[in-house]
Amino acid sequence: MTEVTLYTDGACSGNPGPGGWAALLVEDGAERIVSGAEPHTTNQRMELRAAIEGLAAVAGRRTVHVFTDSSYVMNCFRDRWWTRWEANGWLGAGKQSVANRDLWERLLAETRRHDVVWHKVKGHSGDALNDRVDALARCAIATLVSR
Repeated sequence: MTEVTLYTDGACSGNPGPGGWAALLVEDGAERIVSGAEPHTTNQRMELRAAIEGLAAVAGRRTVHVFTDSSYVMNCFRDRWWTRWEANGWLGAGKQSVANRDLWERLLAETRRHDVVWHKVKGHSGDALNDRVDALARCAIATLVSR
């Protein structure tokens, strides 16, 4: 089974505001980009969408190395927040509903289709692929303005 490298990023112009997301998949040296935008959203939702859509673009069951600069996404999987959320009926701290539950459930479904290895990347630190997905996410926002 070949492995896939997936870089993801989300961006927002204002928070909330228009947002964009992008995912860069690398497999056997070939690259593929998926991206999109929403007119009114948050940065956290765009980070989640990037991971969801990137994983959804991977066919079959694969080992996927996901690189993200989002502490929000990374911490959920590193610290297994989702196990508590599911066990508590999607209630988080203070018995409040988990924010972005719709996207978390979609992301969990995608992670269960694959063997996912999460990697934290420091944003704006010179990682070439992270810089590319950041630029692609910002370009996705621009498509909303140019319509």
